[in-house]
Amino acid sequence: MARRKIIRIAATSVLVLLVLVTAALGGVGWYYSNELLKPAEAQPQRYPETALGMDEKNLVLAESKLTTLRGTFGVVWPGGAAKVGDVAANENGRVERPLLDGTAPPEGTKVRIETDVHDGDPKTTLGLVYSEVRVPSELGEMPAWLVPAANQDTWVITVHGRGASREEALRVVPQLHTAGLPVLLITYRNDAGAPRSPDGLYHLGDTEWRDVEAAIRYAQSRGARKVVLYGWSMGGAIVGQTLARSGIAAAVSGVVLDSPVTNWTRTLNLQAQNRGVPTWLTPVAEVVSGWRADLDFDRFDLVRNPPALRPPTLILHGSADGTVPAQSSRDLAAAASGLGWPLRYVEIPGADHTSGWNVATDTYQAALSEFLTSSIGVKTRS
Repeated sequence: MARRKIIRIAATSVLVLLVLVTAALGGVGWYYSNELLKPAEAQPQRYPETALGMDEKNLVLAESKLTTLRGTFGVVWPGGAAKVGDVAANENGRVERPLLDGTAPPEGTKVRIETDVHDGDPKTTLGLVYSEVRVPSELGEMPAWLVPAANQDTWVITVHGRGASREEALRVVPQLHTAGLPVLLITYRNDAGAPRSPDGLYHLGDTEWRDVEAAIRYAQSRGARKVVLYGWSMGGAIVGQTLARSGIAAAVSGVVLDSPVTNWTRTLNLQAQNRGVPTWLTPVAEVVSGWRADLDFDRFDLVRNPPALRPPTLILHGSADGTVPAQSSRDLAAAASGLGWPLRYVEIPGADHTSGWNVATDTYQAALSEFLTSSIGVKTRS
């Protein structure tokens, strides 16, 4: 009897332990799936940096990894935004950067450094004529900005990254406009002002590609015969799924990707490392996210599962990207020739996530100019 009792207690203890471990893993997976799938508007905005006032024409910021980044960046805070230039001075914990546009935040204001350097629409920020248009989609009308140009044959459709907005693309619009290309800066499901997805969650490109397809149809209805898809970060995953799954993907004559997600598993592993979380938990987050949003993470691996349509492609990625690993882009570039994919890869030393344009504007613009000329057949100047 004593032996049976011991066995019963041991079995019960193991069962309880398994239940507790499963519950703990499920809780961790749910937490990180929320981080991944919940739209940005449902998550609190973070302002981790501190403005220390003005010193002559320079905005002074408390020293941090982000405030010392080289290049041109945006500074945002609740109710305000500004544009700052490259680091002018950095000593005694104070970083001075020239204030290029906007007004300085009051001393002590908590701010965020952004790669978006324009806060507003194409007219107010760039002086370009534009129209606010509505793109019909399966979920309803998606707001977009249309910047017209002389060439009605080939349009550029920009696809911003996760938690960003169509303003992300404003940095490259002047160069595209100079090339004579109409630019359609789109929103997609769960963006501010756009319809929500039925479950209110991001699907990491698995459903958002349909909104890009709707944008292609809209461009075609306005005279476009070809389109260039230009995606940032998760926008790269969305573009990849558009190429793989859209029935009108043949209209895509070129692709530009900036810091693209071409493998979600690697991206999640990197972000786990950044948070000090063991990478063996990534599959747990994938299982929970897959269950909540009906996702197949293998589908997004463009090396193992390349799209059937592989148009000329330019990928730009920063070597110091701490959000989406540059190695994924390197691997895709290495595999491209074997896949029959005309793909050029440009790595920008020291650039963090989607900051290649900010850190090395000349290099970025030269690569884009060469791509548009050689692969798309349009002439441009930076």
